[in-house]
Amino acid sequence: MTKYVLKRIGISLVTVFVLVSVVFFLARLMPGGPFNDPKLSATARENLNAYYGFDKPVLEQYLQYLNNLIHGNFGFSTKYPSRTVNDLLAGAFPYSADLGIRALCLAVSFGLVFGIISALNRGNKIDLFFVLIAVIGTSVPDFIMGALLQHFFGVKWGLLPIAEYKGFSYTILPSVGLGFYTMASVSRIMRASMLEVVQQDYIKTARSKGISRFRVTVKHQMRNATMPVVTMMGPTVAAVLTGTFVIESLFAIPGMGKYYVESVQNNDYSLILGMTAFYGAFLVFCNMIVDILYGVIDPRIRIAGK
Repeated sequence: MTKYVLKRIGISLVTVFVLVSVVFFLARLMPGGPFNDPKLSATARENLNAYYGFDKPVLEQYLQYLNNLIHGNFGFSTKYPSRTVNDLLAGAFPYSADLGIRALCLAVSFGLVFGIISALNRGNKIDLFFVLIAVIGTSVPDFIMGALLQHFFGVKWGLLPIAEYKGFSYTILPSVGLGFYTMASVSRIMRASMLEVVQQDYIKTARSKGISRFRVTVKHQMRNATMPVVTMMGPTVAAVLTGTFVIESLFAIPGMGKYYVESVQNNDYSLILGMTAFYGAFLVFCNMIVDILYGVIDPRIRIAGK
């Protein structure tokens, strides 16, 4: 198991290095620059480029950035010159992570339950009901779902606040809006996986031995059916915990979503790289955890990895 984990860690580190390198050079190829404002004089533009080190050769900038990255320094933002990228991340990530954790808890718990119930009642009205929820959840965009929640639960019925992030009641609507798609996806995948696993020979063998349906379902069917769900959770967790522009904008949450968009709009090289490196490392870490969970859930994968 140790060798299996170390191998995954090595692959993850190489992946993050390649990601950061590619994004660094792609950012420099973007048209324009961080100081292309026509209101700036040529002298001011040169001074700013010199201050941020953008007047140096690209390779020298790259090596300097790698050195800063090793020390955990993402540099200064050109959009927010008085703040470092580290400060922006430290201020925004807790909001995005808190919202994401709430949304994931909601999505995974209800999604698994809905998927299992739907599979165990295949073909009847209960199955149809949960399949309908899954179809709606995967079809309706986030901004539509968020707007509907705000209209009915906030404006029309006055049950919950529709903006800001000041307490538990403020987190309910954005958590549902953010987690509804994931919940529907988990439900759909779990249902399909449960129906596929039930056809396997080991399930039929367990039943032929007289093992109770409850034990077969919990010990054999559900455990093996979670593999596809675990697979999708790697990128899903990373995407949800690191901010979403649509939901955060709708509910006025000061998370990371807006910084993703602003960094590209303003050609803010440091912010683009900082956000990408942070998200990329988070995504790779989540996928590494998924790989390790594979080995825990199914020892055959760990053996094959050797």
